[in-house]
Amino acid sequence: MFKEVKEFDFITIAEAKEIMEKIAKERQERAELLFETRRALKHLRTFAKLPADKAKELVEELMKLPQVPRKDIAVKLADIMPRVPDEVRIIYAKERFTLTPEQIQEILDIIDKYRI
Repeated sequence: MFKEVKEFDFITIAEAKEIMEKIAKERQERAELLFETRRALKHLRTFAKLPADKAKELVEELMKLPQVPRKDIAVKLADIMPRVPDEVRIIYAKERFTLTPEQIQEILDIIDKYRI
């Protein structure tokens, strides 16, 4: 009963919420939602900080920066939307390089443009 992963991509919480809303709507028409589905949906609704289209735009803009080398980091930044430099440093704690204060501020400036 294992399912094969056919495609893999990092997505933001906002994008996951949008996908899950569609799935929940389809399933509700047939039967009541399972506990796990309701719980996942509640989590996504609670922690999504942007609409899906804005979150995707933010990830794309962050990916243009040289200090954001991978999509997973950009997605994490878009999900958490850090407000202070220390929050950015925590996201980069496992990376093999450190950011300068100017690079951190550049990331925060981009994120602030998308803040609701």
